[in-house]
Amino acid sequence: MRRLFGGLAVALAAAIALAGCGGGGDPLAEPTGGPSGSGATVVVGSANFPENVLLGSIYSQALQAKGVAVTEKFNIGSREIIFGQVQSGAITVLPEYLGSLLAYVDPRSTARTKEQIVAELRGKLPDTLEILEPAAAEDNNSLTVTRQTAERYGLTTIEDLAKVSKDMVVGGPPEFRQRQEENFRRTYGLEFKEWRPTGDATADAILDGTVDVGNVFTTDPVITLEGLVPLADNKNAFGAENVVPLVHRAGVDDTVRATLNLVSARLDTPALLEMMKRVAVDKEAPEAVAKDWLTRNGLL
Repeated sequence: MRRLFGGLAVALAAAIALAGCGGGGDPLAEPTGGPSGSGATVVVGSANFPENVLLGSIYSQALQAKGVAVTEKFNIGSREIIFGQVQSGAITVLPEYLGSLLAYVDPRSTARTKEQIVAELRGKLPDTLEILEPAAAEDNNSLTVTRQTAERYGLTTIEDLAKVSKDMVVGGPPEFRQRQEENFRRTYGLEFKEWRPTGDATADAILDGTVDVGNVFTTDPVITLEGLVPLADNKNAFGAENVVPLVHRAGVDDTVRATLNLVSARLDTPALLEMMKRVAVDKEAPEAVAKDWLTRNGLL
């Protein structure tokens, strides 16, 4: 799913992932060996939202610093478009998100914790794909409302929405309804008056009243800047969404695996929030923000 930034009419947004085995040995050990595939080029891709482009740039620059030849293919599209490209090997490395990836691979899964999701993905991903070590950094889904709406209806949790959702319009990316309608009904008994696709402007749509509640992601700076209220997911409708590298197994070697695992070991949620503020609010280029973070963490 797409991670979104609204508020100041700046698109943000996001989707996905598994955690799992790397190339064996200590995942935090310094990479050894030459570039992937004896000089073969690693293609680092990203989905079409700023956070994923930022993460793709972090992966790309970290790999290049270890002598890996890299081609960048960013802003490709949604998971529905890009997953098959990783599976085929057209993309070698993709930043993913645990829960969203599992929901795509197995929409019926009820796994919610990081450990549960990792275990399921290990057995359910196609053989051509591999998940490396997940980061502590997490960008989760939320159902978010304005402070006025929260106070008017006494909303603090998603469960609280059940008493008023039939009178509410909910917004999110175009694929939001397909991915979440049955999940919300099963977990919380939610029935909305209307599902409205709001694309990259979900937070704006909440603020201007186009929708009453929307799918805004938790690293979106607009939540703090505009005082929006993400409702607590008290029954875990959304799974853990730790950032994790999804790779085409045949296209990576120990250098690539170890380098990306080092990135995951350094990346936490506060760092991701700080970087996304620089990209979305301060309008800094994602590649410059990525370079600064890598330098400060001894990875460049």
